Amino acid sequence: MRSPKDILDNSPMHAFQIVAVGICILLNALDGFDVLAISFASPGIAAEWSINRAELGVVLAMELFGMAIGSVVLGGVADKIGRRPTILSCLVVMALGMYGASLVNSVNQLLAVRLVTGLGIGGMLAAINAMAAEFSNAKYRNLSVMLMAAGYPVGAVLGGSVASELLALYGWREIFVFGGAVTASALIIVYFFLPESVEYLAAKRGDGAVEKINKTLMRMGHETITDLAEPEAKVAKPGIGQLFKGAYARVTVILTLAYFLHIMSFYYIIKWIPKLVVDMQYAPSTAGQVLVWANVGGAFGALIVGMIASKLDLRKVTITVMLISFVMITYFGLGQKDLTELATVAGVTGFFTNSAIVGLYAMFAQYYPSTLRATGTGFVIGMGRAGAALGPVIAGFLFANGFSLMTVSIAMGSGALLAGFFLMSLKRSN
Repeated sequence: MRSPKDILDNSPMHAFQIVAVGICILLNALDGFDVLAISFASPGIAAEWSINRAELGVVLAMELFGMAIGSVVLGGVADKIGRRPTILSCLVVMALGMYGASLVNSVNQLLAVRLVTGLGIGGMLAAINAMAAEFSNAKYRNLSVMLMAAGYPVGAVLGGSVASELLALYGWREIFVFGGAVTASALIIVYFFLPESVEYLAAKRGDGAVEKINKTLMRMGHETITDLAEPEAKVAKPGIGQLFKGAYARVTVILTLAYFLHIMSFYYIIKWIPKLVVDMQYAPSTAGQVLVWANVGGAFGALIVGMIASKLDLRKVTITVMLISFVMITYFGLGQKDLTELATVAGVTGFFTNSAIVGLYAMFAQYYPSTLRATGTGFVIGMGRAGAALGPVIAGFLFANGFSLMTVSIAMGSGALLAGFFLMSLKRSN
C-alpha cells in the first residue's frame, strides 16, 4: 500500500498543488512588503514624533525581534497543531498588527504593534516553508521551496512601489492600512484554498486523518488510500529538544550557523545601500529605487538558481552562490562612480545573496522530516534573525571607528564566505 507521501513524491504536480505553492509565495511576499514598507514610512514617523536616529533604529529592528521569537516558538506549534491553523492564526495577528500601526500615537505604541506583527510573520514563515515542501512532488520540491522564498523580494519590489505612491498621495499611516487590507485578503484566500498538508496529517494520524487526506488527494487528482501504515518506529513529539538529538544535532548547528552568518551579510547590503546613495549626494528618495533593484536581482536569482538547484545538488549550488556573494559584497566595497553603476552592482549582489538564502530554505525542507520540519525551520530562522539585526549594527560600529567601505565590506561579506564553508561539512541529504 502506497503512503500519501509516496503518492505525492512520485506523481506529477497537479494544478491544485501549483496553486497551493503559489499561495505560499504570496504569503512570503507579505514579509517583503512589510520590511520595505517600514523603511519607506520611517522618514514620516521620525518627522511626526521628532525622534532621533537611535530611536528610529529600534523601530526598524523591532519587527526582526518579533520574527525571531515567532519563528522559534510558533514553528514548533505548526508541527503540533498543524500548518494551516498556524498560518491562519498568524495572518490574523499580522493583519491586526499592520492596521494597528496606522492608529498609533506614540513610539512605544508603534514598537508594540511592530513586535506583534513580527511574531505573526515569524510563525507564518516556518509554517509556509513546510507547506510549500509538502504540497510538492519530489522532482520539484527544491524549486517550490525556493520560489516560496522568492516571494520576499517580489513583495519588497511591489511593496516599495505601492508605498511610494501612497506616500505621494497620503502619508505613512496609509501604507499600513494597505498592508492590513492585503493581509486580511490573504487570510480569506488561505481559508478557502489552502488545506492542511497531507504529509502532516499522515504523520499525526489524528481522528479522521484518512478521510481528510483522501479529500485533499482527490482535489489534487491523485489516487486515494484505504488506511495509514503503522510507522516503523515510534515518532518523538515535535519540539526544539528533538533538533539536538542524534543526527539532527549536527544538522541544526550547521544550518543555524550558516543562516546566521549569511543573512548578516545580506542585511548589511540591504540596510547600507540607502546611506551610500545619500553619501553620493543623491536625494534620499533615490535610495528606494536602488534598493528596489537589489530586490529585483534577488527575485531573479531565486528563480534562476531555483531551476538550477532542481536539477543539480542543492547543497553544492547553495555553497557556490554563497562564495560568489562574498566576491560581490567585496566588489560593492570598491565604491561606484555613479548611480547607474551602483544600481547594477546592487542588483547583481542581490541576485547571489538572496539566491543563497532561498537555497537555505530549501535545505531546511530537505534535511528535516515532516514531524520536525516547521520546528527546525522556525528555530534556524529565529536564530538567524539575530544575524539580520546584528549585521547593520556591526557595520555601523566599524564605520563609526573609521574603517573604510572596502574593509567593512570584506568583513561583512565574510559571513557569506564562512557560511559556505560550514555547509561544506554537511553531509548530502538522502
